[in-house]
Amino acid sequence: MTTLVNSTEAYETCRQITRARARNFYYGLKLLPEPQRSSLYAVYTWMRMADDLVDDAATSKDAAEALSAFRAQTESALNGRPHSNEAVWIALADVAGRTALEHEPFNQMLQGQLDDIQEQRYETFADLERYCHRVASSVGLVCIAIWGYEGSRERAEELATKRGVAFQLTNILRDFNEDYAIGRVYLPADEFKAHNLTPTQLNEWSDKKACLDFTTEQIDRAMQYYIESEELDAMITPRCQPTLWAMTRIYRQLLTKLSENPARLADPRRLRLSGLQKSAIAIQARLRSSQANRK
Repeated sequence: MTTLVNSTEAYETCRQITRARARNFYYGLKLLPEPQRSSLYAVYTWMRMADDLVDDAATSKDAAEALSAFRAQTESALNGRPHSNEAVWIALADVAGRTALEHEPFNQMLQGQLDDIQEQRYETFADLERYCHRVASSVGLVCIAIWGYEGSRERAEELATKRGVAFQLTNILRDFNEDYAIGRVYLPADEFKAHNLTPTQLNEWSDKKACLDFTTEQIDRAMQYYIESEELDAMITPRCQPTLWAMTRIYRQLLTKLSENPARLADPRRLRLSGLQKSAIAIQARLRSSQANRK
């Protein structure tokens, strides 16, 4: 990554990385006001770097060692002492200096990366929910700290945690076929057993009734997390609400689309929204953003 000397250049580099790597996510972040927008560019860049460390490591041991060093570098930046003049560390230190960022969500995100490289299996939903908290709810906690919110911190964090679980369960269902192909199964083992079903049968959709019943239960549970976290939308700072609305709308519509045809879980073609659906969400989000900016 390019070395830099000031936060303005650092944020611009993070913006460029987010635009190149995040695709649709970038356009949702563009709806945010400053300084929240640039702050999220910095957080996304940090997350991307953590992902790349794992992807580029030759072995799981190498990945764990790289993440350990990355964790120490993150602590330094969050304490306002970036260990180098790379863009991500300068920007993250600046964000931490302006926002009361807790360190634990960042540690949890990195622990989620370790969970993946250690190829853990999730015996119960409690195990899976803990993983969702690490890789997704932690991101939600960082986001609401940056966006700002009204009401109690305890309630906002509870709702952000639930929304993160909703997002991650949606990801897991959408990516079941892809994950299975590389030997990963995130859905709870005890629930497969309860339906007398195996991941292979689900991937092949070979026992249609058992597969349908199992998948419907997973979809319903994920949808319940969206319902239980609906209060969060109105708590967020008004000018930041359109971004959360757009992100939630995209994920929730994916889950709705799967509910209309649960067998898509086993389809090797990734479940996606149509161009028309995404355009409609983008237009509505921009309108919401314009309205919020006029208030």
